Amino acid sequence: MRVLAGLILAGLSLTAAAAASLPAQGGRGQLAQANAALQSGEADKALGLLNALAQPGGPAAAYNLRCRVRFTLEQWDQAANDCAQAVKLDGGNAGNQQSSDDHMWLARALGEKASRASFLNAYSLAKRVRIEFEEAVRLNPRNAEALADLGEYYYSAPEVLGGGLDKAERVAAQLERIDAARAHVLRGNIAVERKDYGAAERELKQAIAESAHPASQWMALAGFYRSRGSWTEMDSAVRSGENAAERDRSAGVALFDGASMLIKTNRDPARAARMLESYLAGSTKTEEAPAFAAHTRLARLKAQLGDAAGASRERAAALLLAPEYQPARDLKLQEMKSQDQKH
Repeated sequence: MRVLAGLILAGLSLTAAAAASLPAQGGRGQLAQANAALQSGEADKALGLLNALAQPGGPAAAYNLRCRVRFTLEQWDQAANDCAQAVKLDGGNAGNQQSSDDHMWLARALGEKASRASFLNAYSLAKRVRIEFEEAVRLNPRNAEALADLGEYYYSAPEVLGGGLDKAERVAAQLERIDAARAHVLRGNIAVERKDYGAAERELKQAIAESAHPASQWMALAGFYRSRGSWTEMDSAVRSGENAAERDRSAGVALFDGASMLIKTNRDPARAARMLESYLAGSTKTEEAPAFAAHTRLARLKAQLGDAAGASRERAAALLLAPEYQPARDLKLQEMKSQDQKH
């Protein structure tokens, strides 16, 4: 979950349950096109389709999708407004995957707002985040993503905001019956909060062992090693995650996550660039790792590696997909040229 302190992970294609709630005529096809554009990182195209649908009387699914597009663009206020409208329109039907997802995405958007707000505003927003995650789980107790996000909230937030490690443990027990690998990752993070680092490492390794698609779990283990300053182990875990992703067409997002970790730790920029290029060349791009964000990060890496022309191409590719993406707009060519001259 990239909710508090930028940790939210999350995003999926429209589920069958969501599709069943779409309008019966042309709007359904337009929503499917918008979702496909969202997954492939074509934010401008997705917004063009959704702006025509997210009008008075429009479907809740249009607002949910537009919220998620705004989320990828890091436009937190607009994302929260659209997700709040989706929640209002959807009606909150228990057992409805779409209703549960609407509340989950509202919580995620509010969480991003909270992480950037003043202390007083963050306090009130954080309470709303908890309420929305709890509602998402109440509406669909088998929503694995919502459970994982709620568990993260509980272990991250202080008791005064409704957090608590015991609460997180109960969520992990519930999650284990649905998605064992996610449950092990959650328990690993709980162990970190308890400063039981041996248990955390064991849980994260168990997540790898139990996952049918372990590339992302390898990156979670790499993140643990990063937090401990265990650089050799981190590099090894990233490499294992990269290898797993190369064998698993559904695990492209792990390449993005691994490259991002190398970037944040200023380690092996050439390898990070190759991982982003592999992700962008693949067929499993997702809103969890927006293509325009990958192009933007690759532009910075190209500049760092002395390839100013390549940096310019990557920035242009990002802006073609998402002209509103501020990090790409802020990436000035002159600055990249200056970086090139230093190498």
